[in-house]
Formats: sequence, structure tokens, C-alpha cells
Amino acid sequence: MSGKPISSDVIEQMGGEACPIAILTGSGISAESGLSTFRGSGGLWAGHRVEDVATPEAFAREPGMVYDFYNTRRRNLLSEDVAPNAAHLALARLEAFWPAPVTIITQNVDNLHERAGSSGVIHMHGELLKIRHVGTDEVRVWHDDCHANTLGGGWRPHIVWFGEAVLEGEAIVEALRSAGLFLCIGTAGQVYPAAGFVREVAGPGVEFNVGRTEISDFFRERWTGPASETVPRFVDSLLIV
Repeated sequence: MSGKPISSDVIEQMGGEACPIAILTGSGISAESGLSTFRGSGGLWAGHRVEDVATPEAFAREPGMVYDFYNTRRRNLLSEDVAPNAAHLALARLEAFWPAPVTIITQNVDNLHERAGSSGVIHMHGELLKIRHVGTDEVRVWHDDCHANTLGGGWRPHIVWFGEAVLEGEAIVEALRSAGLFLCIGTAGQVYPAAGFVREVAGPGVEFNVGRTEISDFFRERWTGPASETVPRFVDSLLIV
């Protein structure tokens, strides 16, 4: 598939060779696979603010509501209608054929990158198909509903809530600082630290989104449109440079 060529400016800043690539993905890439964005329409879930079901305080106050929220999201992810789209598949292809390391740092808690074939994935906000024990920090793969009495109790979604530190911070910093190219796909650039990643990479940045974002001005090049269309074209163009 052909698309617009990568600008010569980006290629020149990459040093004309295969450099490590760091990729940040947000909810926009998963929305095309049938997963609603975290905040949803109007920032509400069942009449509640998302912050009310995604904080340690909410879990302590109304654990049943929090369990229900993530059980619903988990069942949605596991439904037959949800599958990796062309953007996920293109990034897996980039990892397979690019001579240097390709690291995906995702804000998403789904497993669509892995299902597409990507292996170098850092889930900075946790994973929906895992649970974590609040006392021991043990993490287990979990595909069923989770409740207060699951496995004897004490388990919570393995999700980073508001007010908690992102996961794998050191690995993220290493990937960003070693990258000669940064791709930002489907994120609005409103949540930190992810919104500041583009300023951590020495090489050029390329943004993929359906419109301008709060961090668009920091990118050397922008590809506008659905990720399932723009990302495969970019990857094809990059692999033949």
C-alpha cells in the first residue's frame, strides 16, 4: 500500500539509518477496534464520573462499583467483536522487520497489541486481563469477573488509577532516551507523564490523530486521519526508506 512519503526532514533527523523507535499509543487506536475510550461520552459511566470508579479512594469507598466498571470493560475486551485493527497489525509488522528495537508504550489496558503480534509492549497504565493483590502485589492473569471474594479476597484490577504512579517508569525512560524516532498514535496529549514524552526524545516525532491535539506543535510531522489508515501507510513508507 502506498501513501505519502515520509518527509526528508524526518529521515535526515533520523540520521539516515535504522534507529530505535519508541511508540506511544492511546485510546484512539483501540477505539477503531470497538473499544470505547476510557472516559466515554461526557466523561460519565452509569451516571458516575470516571474518577469515581478509577481512584484508590473510590475502591475503598465503593469497591462493588469499581469491580463492576472493570468487569464490564473486561467482558467487552473479550467479546468476539473486538480484534486488532490495521494499525495494531502494522506496528507488529514494523517490529518484525525493522532492524533496530521497536518499543510500544501504551496508555491502553487492552491486549490488542499483543494479539496483533507485538512483543515489545510496555503497559504504563496496567492491563485489564490481570488482577493484583493489594497486600502482596502479586499479579495474576485473570479473564473472569473479579469481586471482593475472588481467590479469598484482597484482589483489585491491575490498573493504574488516578493519583498512582505509572508502571515500568525506568523502562519507559530508557526507551524514550534511546529512540531516534518517536511515533505518537491516537492520544490527545492531555494526561501526563505521557503528554511530555515527545520532549524526551532526541530524534524527530510523528503524530497520528484525527485532528490537532494539545501537543501537536511539538511534532516534526503529522498524519491526520484514522490510525487504521494512516499508520499502515506510514509503516510501509518507513520500511522502504
